[in-house]
Amino acid sequence: MRIGIFVVAGLFPGRQAGPTLADAVEWIVAAEQAGFDDAWIAEHHFMSYGVCPSPLTLAAVAIGRTTRIGLGTAVSVLSTQHPVALAEQAAVLHHLSGGRFTLGVGRGGPWVDLEVFGTGLDRYERGFAESLDLLVSALSGASVAADGEFFRFREVPMVPRARLRPVVACTSPGTVGLAAERGLPMLLGMHIGDADKAALVRRYREHGGPGTGHGTAGRAAVGHVAAGVALVGDSTAAAARELKERMPSWLGPGLAGYVPLDDRPRTPRDAGAYVDLLTGIHPVGSAEHCAETLRRTAEATGIEHFILLVEGLGEHRRTLENIARFGAEVLPLLRG
Repeated sequence: MRIGIFVVAGLFPGRQAGPTLADAVEWIVAAEQAGFDDAWIAEHHFMSYGVCPSPLTLAAVAIGRTTRIGLGTAVSVLSTQHPVALAEQAAVLHHLSGGRFTLGVGRGGPWVDLEVFGTGLDRYERGFAESLDLLVSALSGASVAADGEFFRFREVPMVPRARLRPVVACTSPGTVGLAAERGLPMLLGMHIGDADKAALVRRYREHGGPGTGHGTAGRAAVGHVAAGVALVGDSTAAAARELKERMPSWLGPGLAGYVPLDDRPRTPRDAGAYVDLLTGIHPVGSAEHCAETLRRTAEATGIEHFILLVEGLGEHRRTLENIARFGAEVLPLLRG
């Protein structure tokens, strides 16, 4: 089982964006020291939910501060940038990190980002498959060319060249099918529980995705990743109570920051109810409870790679304590 941290760099009340980003780098350094396998960084624009608009930049800083831990993006939004430019940046990080970098990509949402960056709703609604194929081509060959609806250009060499297999964030059946047909691993969000994750894995297999066999070897060949929330406490009740007290102050205004580009209806998520959900389905509690929760999810879904949001209390010191405690108390239970 692989365990990483999921860095959102959420802006809690009273905090500033710059120090939050600096703290995020320190969390990654601490995660390496605590024995975590990797750290995955989210991308958000124009909102307090997450103040890192460039996970590639933050990953580059973290690469320079670490020696062992893997770095990834969870995710780089493909609908607002050029796939070949993204592939070039990923290749740079691959080489500078000694192969420690993994590129996670996603479709994103119908947000104002599409307007600001000039890609528009068409790229979001119709262009994801073409963008993904172009990205995969740029990350797998010595050269790349395009003759599609959204991208047309002559063949050019990929410099630097790097062979990388991206991970795809999947929240809909259509995206699951795209990932499966291309043999790319899925990244599943922290908003769904074991049953929904298992259903998406089954759909992936139905679409002919790799790793359709049983057992550890088949699962490892797929490489799906699941995000969650983690807090180690003296008791399960105490840990859940702390998160329920602190997380809504960030999630409420943060989730409200998603601004649709058009007039499509958007149902706001209740922050308190969302935290109740998260504390119930993820490793929040005593060390034994955290380990058992992850084992149960792995058994139910076949997923053996988890990335955990550890910053839910909104304080730098407490986040560092959570990372250290998870490394000292939970990881040995999972790996012993």
